[in-house]
Amino acid sequence: MRRRSSGSLGPAFTNLFTASLASNLGDGIARTALPLLAARLTNDPLLISGIAAMAMLPWLLCAISAGILVDRIDRRIALGMANTVRMLLAVTLCLLSITGTLSIVWLYVVIFIYGAFETVYDGATRAVVPSIVGRSDLPRANSRIEAGELVVQNFLAGPFTSLLFAVSVIIPLGVNALAFLVAVVLALLLPKIASGRQHVLIGAKPESAWYRQFVDGYRFIVKSRMLVTLWLLSTVVGLAFSFATASFVLFVLGPLGVPELWFGLFMLSGAVGGIVASVFTAPLKNRLNAGPTMALMIVLSGLSFLAVGLWPNLWVTVVFFAVSSGAVTVWNILVMSLRQSIIPGHLLGRVHGTWRTLLWGAMPVGSVLGGLVGRIDLALPFTMGGVVATGLGIVFYRFVSSLPNPEDVPDPLGPDALVPL
Repeated sequence: MRRRSSGSLGPAFTNLFTASLASNLGDGIARTALPLLAARLTNDPLLISGIAAMAMLPWLLCAISAGILVDRIDRRIALGMANTVRMLLAVTLCLLSITGTLSIVWLYVVIFIYGAFETVYDGATRAVVPSIVGRSDLPRANSRIEAGELVVQNFLAGPFTSLLFAVSVIIPLGVNALAFLVAVVLALLLPKIASGRQHVLIGAKPESAWYRQFVDGYRFIVKSRMLVTLWLLSTVVGLAFSFATASFVLFVLGPLGVPELWFGLFMLSGAVGGIVASVFTAPLKNRLNAGPTMALMIVLSGLSFLAVGLWPNLWVTVVFFAVSSGAVTVWNILVMSLRQSIIPGHLLGRVHGTWRTLLWGAMPVGSVLGGLVGRIDLALPFTMGGVVATGLGIVFYRFVSSLPNPEDVPDPLGPDALVPL
């Protein structure tokens, strides 16, 4: 049975949330250390943008396969497996650094494998949440996960990694491996309801062969004009954002003049914006409804990137980086909650993987294009990306405003949502 829809979100969610905190500590260390490692290896904006591209490329190549895996095996095992591999990758980076054999090519390889198993971890986490909380609690549960991610990755992992990075790369990478190990143990301790096995035998039809399930998520999405439009809009806006931030580390260390030592501290501005936004997401949704809130966030985030590009000043960037991070956080929470309320439990992994394949798979293209433009001027990608995102927000404002609240969506379609080949 799912947990009650008011008060505490229950011990199962507390377990998942704690595992998420440990995993996000590892993610935060990696996401701060890897760009800094890359900046030590090269100062070419195009090669730096390759870091962002390689991080997102697995979503294009692996997300659907990861979704099938999440729907076919115990989701607790999927969480544990993903973080075990990422722990081993942190150890590999330590060894490469110690032996002095780390190169930009090795960094690309590690980042790609890391990203491939991130697709498994992310898909499993998103699939577990609606199994352990009620639909009316989805925005609150997702807000807590999002806020925890921001606090741990930015307030703890970001400054910690930047400060110790100047002393020794080995220390933060070692803590990275330990954090993932803790997350593995906690994931395996989740209750049986988190496994997702209760969805496998829904209905009389047997589950189809894995190789025939690659189109299941796509078929579910395209049955709804609302979902297709939201999917494509999210993808183009995400491409604009990845274009804008492709060479962000060089923009911060170069034109803004932030020392490498304080890079993690600078990133706290985005964390502050995201944390504040996660706290106010549910109240905003309750006051304005989900659709109007989401529509406002697209325009606000686009205008924020535009401001950073037009006024490449440290304090202007701090303020608008916080605003853009807050707007993106609200958008992510509400879109995720809406999808979780629509998708039947047995399809959560496949639909999520299909959605992210296009959405996050397009981001490497934006990153590479942004890196090329960054060779001309590091502020120009922010201006161009901001113009595109703002324009899309205005054009699709009415459509996004019409999107329903998660709790107002009719019950998922059950086993009949899976269209047989």
